[in-house]
Amino acid sequence: MSISEFCNRDVVFATREMSLPEAAQLMREYHVGDLVVVDELDGKRVPVGIVTDRDMVIEIIAKSLNIEDFSVGDIMGAQLVSVQEKDGVFETIRLMRTKGVRRIPVVNEQGGLVGIVSADDILELLAEEMTELAKVAPREQDREAKTRAY
Repeated sequence: MSISEFCNRDVVFATREMSLPEAAQLMREYHVGDLVVVDELDGKRVPVGIVTDRDMVIEIIAKSLNIEDFSVGDIMGAQLVSVQEKDGVFETIRLMRTKGVRRIPVVNEQGGLVGIVSADDILELLAEEMTELAKVAPREQDREAKTRAY
């Protein structure tokens, strides 16, 4: 299964120049804990980073700095990890584990943002798959009982 089949395509995004209060308001409005930071290039949104509510707390609030003095670009993660929309779920899991990230933007072949996937999204998918797999044994027993009835 490719990651594009279930990634969240309703991505809330910000630009590097956006103020942190504006970013926090977006997070609150859309009930999200992160924003994908994008640059607009040739009519497409290209992800360049992620900023989380935790970034704001750790980098600014915990240090008693003035949130008004900083932009999203000042605190976004420096090294963005992304996946191609054709990449598989298990490739994505391995990459997330290797890089130690819980969220990954999904991009098309041109590098444009098409979605985002989180560790929670993948856990939900795997839980659904495991639930379906758990239904196999009882159905097999029912089938066997019907075909071997004397």
